[in-house]
Amino acid sequence: MCDTFVLLPDYTENKKFYFGKNSDRDPNEAHEVIIIPERMYDKDEFLRCTYITIPQATKTNRVLLSKPVWIWGAEIGVNEHGVVIGNEAVFSKIPPGKEPGLIGMDYLRLGLERGNSANEALRIITTLLEEYGQSGNCGYMHPFYYHNSFMIADRNEAWKLETVGHHWIAEKINGFGAISNGYSIEGKWDMISPNLISTAEEKGWKKKDGLFNFREAYSDWLITTFSDSKQRRSCSIRKINETGKKTKLIDVFSTLRSHRDEEDFRPDKGITGADLCMHAGFGPIRVSQTTGSLVVEQDGRNLVVWVTGSSAACLSIFKPMMVSQEINYFGKSPHQDYDPNSYWWQQERIHRKLLLDYQGFSQAYIKERDNLESQFLRRMENFESKTGVIAECFTDAINFQKTWIEKLQNADIKNKSNFLYSSVWKKNNQLAKLPKD
Repeated sequence: MCDTFVLLPDYTENKKFYFGKNSDRDPNEAHEVIIIPERMYDKDEFLRCTYITIPQATKTNRVLLSKPVWIWGAEIGVNEHGVVIGNEAVFSKIPPGKEPGLIGMDYLRLGLERGNSANEALRIITTLLEEYGQSGNCGYMHPFYYHNSFMIADRNEAWKLETVGHHWIAEKINGFGAISNGYSIEGKWDMISPNLISTAEEKGWKKKDGLFNFREAYSDWLITTFSDSKQRRSCSIRKINETGKKTKLIDVFSTLRSHRDEEDFRPDKGITGADLCMHAGFGPIRVSQTTGSLVVEQDGRNLVVWVTGSSAACLSIFKPMMVSQEINYFGKSPHQDYDPNSYWWQQERIHRKLLLDYQGFSQAYIKERDNLESQFLRRMENFESKTGVIAECFTDAINFQKTWIEKLQNADIKNKSNFLYSSVWKKNNQLAKLPKD
């Protein structure tokens, strides 16, 4: 489960473009942040995606991706032209395909590697979708199959693209927009695939009055309802509305970190319900964890990507990156098991220790984290020395991580979470071979 939103420059007083997304995956599904250079290819070359091979483009763009480590594609990404895409799992009355094919995350990366604008990326994805459809397992710890929606944006325009099988529908966004794990395009759209409406008519899903409502026609009730997607999308919209045109970067971070019952929030509370900052729990409903978050900030000249490279946005540090930078300070990509050389897995030592007594220990950590992050924001206001600033920010973030791992190792933290929640995370830790200290 995931959440994505965008604010266009004509909406904000500071005339900045903001894009934010949380990627919610299985708790042990390590997320990596990678930069892939632009490349030229011979016209007869082929590309291996997650499951299948398709013809390669003759030229691909430079891209920065935040992705599950085992998948070719990505959940979130931005390219050298400032095109940003986030995808969401969505669920239809039409069952998703299970045979190996192109999955939504593959389409996201293909759109970024081949599209020089939001509109071009949209057309690349829809053209490929009409040819190949979408199918294949998207789950890590258990099989998971779904259709996809996308938020595709650049500084000039943004699109909401929702798909089912080979079919699709797209709506242009004005001002700001948000998507979650449910269809949201209804009776208004700007582009549509040729047979989407006729398929609904054949299945008896189109209203008798002749009006076509995509969400009502195609949406599955069960999974969409239990994903709590309507509530989470409403939360994104409400949080942005609270700051409105005065929205700043820190407000975008805050939105991705938000929980319901913020004053009394406990990640072990309840077996149902979901938040923008997702915390996995017990049972078949709360299985997803926010495993990576990405924010794009762009003014007229500069584009900065703010990434966590770690799970639990509420406990992570947003660190600045540029698509053009040559060094990836996250270093070694994480393995699927605990790796002491991986930033993502080292941050899990902090995250999972704080889960034992979130209310008792997280506030001191969050206060220090906020102070450090505020320094990063002030440093990045000086774009003239951005390369050196990025290196400094990562050095400070890594040192902060090391300090807090040591603090928590030496702290007397008693497990105050409930039994069912504790048992789930104990199993997760064992599967990942996470150190017990």
